[in-house]
Amino acid sequence: MRILVADKLAEEGLDFLKQTGIDFDTKVGLKEDELAATVGGYDALIVRSGAKVTAKVLTNPGNLKAIARAGVGVDNIDLDAATAKGILVLNTAEASTLSTAEHALALMMSLARKIPAAHAHVKSGQWQRNKYQGTQLAGKTLGIVGLGRIGRTVASRAIAMEMTVLGFDPYFSSQTALDGKVRMIRDFDEFLSQLDVITFHVPGGEGTKHLLNRDRLFNKARPNLLVVNDARGEVVDEMALAEALKEKKIAGAAIDVYQTEPPPKDHPLFALENVVLTPHLGASTDEAQTAVSVDACKAIVAYLKNGEIRGAVNAGGIRLDLPPDEAPFAELARRIGSLLGGYSEGGYKTITLRASGQRAPKLLNTLLRVATVELLKPHLDTPVNVINVEHLARSRGIELVAINEPEPPSGLVGDIVGIRVDGQNGESHRVLGTVYLDGLPRILRIDNFNMDMIPEGHMVMIVNKDMPGVIGMVGTSFGDAGVNIANMVISREVHPDGSAVALMLIKTDSPPTDALLNRLRARPNIVRAKSVVVPGGK
Repeated sequence: MRILVADKLAEEGLDFLKQTGIDFDTKVGLKEDELAATVGGYDALIVRSGAKVTAKVLTNPGNLKAIARAGVGVDNIDLDAATAKGILVLNTAEASTLSTAEHALALMMSLARKIPAAHAHVKSGQWQRNKYQGTQLAGKTLGIVGLGRIGRTVASRAIAMEMTVLGFDPYFSSQTALDGKVRMIRDFDEFLSQLDVITFHVPGGEGTKHLLNRDRLFNKARPNLLVVNDARGEVVDEMALAEALKEKKIAGAAIDVYQTEPPPKDHPLFALENVVLTPHLGASTDEAQTAVSVDACKAIVAYLKNGEIRGAVNAGGIRLDLPPDEAPFAELARRIGSLLGGYSEGGYKTITLRASGQRAPKLLNTLLRVATVELLKPHLDTPVNVINVEHLARSRGIELVAINEPEPPSGLVGDIVGIRVDGQNGESHRVLGTVYLDGLPRILRIDNFNMDMIPEGHMVMIVNKDMPGVIGMVGTSFGDAGVNIANMVISREVHPDGSAVALMLIKTDSPPTDALLNRLRARPNIVRAKSVVVPGGK
């Protein structure tokens, strides 16, 4: 394994890489063409904000499996191109959580107590104390927009300062946070109208753009409101904010991030007194800068060595570093996908995964992706993995569906994983399975055929009319071909007219030859004979 470090990292991060024994090269300042020509020779890439990982860089990624951004923003990485190539992109957002939260609190306190202006006043040789009388934060109501890592960290410290804390987060379903200490408000205008201080800790994008706009600043906010933005510049309408401050519709603002960075020299906030402005310093501490480098190196090594995913940006919530009681379900999904891929004929229109029980439903997206990889892999000349499989499926018009079932299918109990494929030709097949206490995956049902078998290795699936002599003929055919049957289960489905169809699921010690399969297909009463290699066999 080889790692390319394309930006300057803290020495502590490089020391960690040395300790692992993994080969790495540090090449800082590579231009786009140089990085494109170099990156394919490495398994992983670590960058900060300097190196630009464009679509051109990733055109021929070679061995590249993962990119780690030592920091939060990934604007310098083409996520769509990375995802299409199956390259995992990681960041180290958690490493700067404490530093960013502390900075937001520092802005809040500096604004409330007018510390920057008072500092400049004293340095100029003046001493007018009454001019810089501030406001106490204890007893005030703080509103936190976004109850993620940073928002919760700010909340816990504000509570320690004896502030009342309210939260707004459309993706936080509970009525309260932090063990009931933070009350969540669902309507933003109702939330805003109760606040003395508001602080933002949300990502950018259309969903949060100008969340604090002119109408809310002029018509919903209290006149004593203090605004703190340590998140993304576009979250607050800066022009409206400046106007509201100038007209005293609100009391003050402390801003660390701007819609355009650096902001233009004639920015209207620069002319106001009731503001505190810093140049995007949220994560700028010695500790945070060291931590992001170390965490980026650790995340890359964990992924390359163990498949563990930390801080994924483009993995869609999948988890590969599963605990012992959950990991067998990923293996079950992988084997079901492989079995279905060999059994089905024609292309796929829809792939649906249903899970029931206590453990399997927690892994819906992971299980669906793992199974889909096995379903698509035999039919694509493009490398497919859990990172790019959703992109590849959707680009081919294949719909992926994951459903959490409240109850298992009829006749079954416990954690059940079921995967169904609907083909372009109208054909549809479903496989149900589970994991027993021994941790081994079992197939319980294929279409309407009940069984109990560990799927692994070379397998043959035969559908036949349930007539006398078929089983003997199949056994003889395998014997004549010199292929030993290691295990076999037989199940049948009886139709309303009394006729029956049977399914034989056969494990063999060696691969069945094409001649054997063709001979079986030519026999009377054989409807289908398909072979597949399922992961897990020797």
